[in-house]
Amino acid sequence: MDYGYVRVSSKDQNVEQQLAVMKDLKIPKHNIFIDRQSGKDFNRPLYKKLLRKLRPGDTLFVKSIDRLGRNYEEIIEEWRTITKRKKADIVVTDLPLLDTRGKNALELTGVFISDLVLQILSYVAQTEREQIRKRQAEGIAVAKARGVSFGRPPKEIPKEFDRIYTLWKAEKIISEQSLNPVHLLSRIYPIKIISLTTKKVLRDF
Repeated sequence: MDYGYVRVSSKDQNVEQQLAVMKDLKIPKHNIFIDRQSGKDFNRPLYKKLLRKLRPGDTLFVKSIDRLGRNYEEIIEEWRTITKRKKADIVVTDLPLLDTRGKNALELTGVFISDLVLQILSYVAQTEREQIRKRQAEGIAVAKARGVSFGRPPKEIPKEFDRIYTLWKAEKIISEQSLNPVHLLSRIYPIKIISLTTKKVLRDF
């Protein structure tokens, strides 16, 4: 039985190109599984469903290796699960070398070459992603060194905060009453008030 797996990273991305490949391979629609989810891991509902359906002798088609996943170690593990445990074949249509199908004496050679090419490609992809993350971290560090700030700008402490805090500390008002006089309810989350109060207590101590 032939199956197709299609994946895009988000719901608004187009799957038509991958579906066209599956149609050319004459894979029935009910045998095509589509995930609209990140490839960072294999915790995807349709992929898991597909994996449960695979039987010895079945063939799984994917358009490219990054449609299967993006994590080097997990791709290798899933590849082994499908080809060794499930005893099914995998065909990556964009790269003919990644085709575990074989005949007679050529079968073992085909599997060996596919495994080798897969590991090389996955390693390169993983290394590239790590380099991207490294460059992003370096860029952020440089920006911070130049004084660029990230995230929301800090809220200013209201002028009335010290007076209200003094009243609250003396238990003359309760926390809910302390919010309205300084109009904090609509301006700052309660957690911010807790943070400011904690700093004040430590300062007084």
